[in-house]
Amino acid sequence: MRVLGIDPGLTRCGVGVVDVEPNRTAKLVDVVVLRSPADLDTPRRLARIADGLEAILEEHRPQAVALERVFARSDVSTIMGTAQISGVAMLIAARRVLPVALHTPSEVKAAITGYGRADKAQVGAMVARILGLESVPKPADAADALALAICHAWRTGGAAGAAIADARSGAAAARSGRDGSGGPLTPAQRAWLTAERAAAVSGAARRVKE
Repeated sequence: MRVLGIDPGLTRCGVGVVDVEPNRTAKLVDVVVLRSPADLDTPRRLARIADGLEAILEEHRPQAVALERVFARSDVSTIMGTAQISGVAMLIAARRVLPVALHTPSEVKAAITGYGRADKAQVGAMVARILGLESVPKPADAADALALAICHAWRTGGAAGAAIADARSGAAAARSGRDGSGGPLTPAQRAWLTAERAAAVSGAARRVKE
């Protein structure tokens, strides 16, 4: 199962991609921290992060996306930036018909270290150990994104990835209204067909407006 983990933030957005086997063995695929300068206005900062997320999704084609759940903090501006990037990420994933899961920091810490109140240093050290890395990914946003991806894969056991793979494998057959064996469409195939048709209509509408 290939999972894209996102530690959302407007100034720094950690993005990590991991492949996780059924036996829970995890392998690093890619990790990066997307940044947007504070001197840009918010719409352009969101666009810059969105462009980075689109490029990573296009390159690595994950089967699921895991995001940190937004929670209350004392800094309102931090909450706003985190929420805005989370919304952008969920929209991009939805347009690609990718399942999105939200995990709290405590859930991630418990999954990775066995202790829901572990500090960032402990999480980073365990991420490096799980992935067989010589050093902890820096900055902390990178390690947090990888921890999210690993946590999601371990918690779901690959079920989400299997579901989306099944949907995509039946996409061509869905266009004809039958599955690959000539039988009726599965719910996943019907959902994929609906999404494809919606995307086609949206594209046509944009061309008309232009």
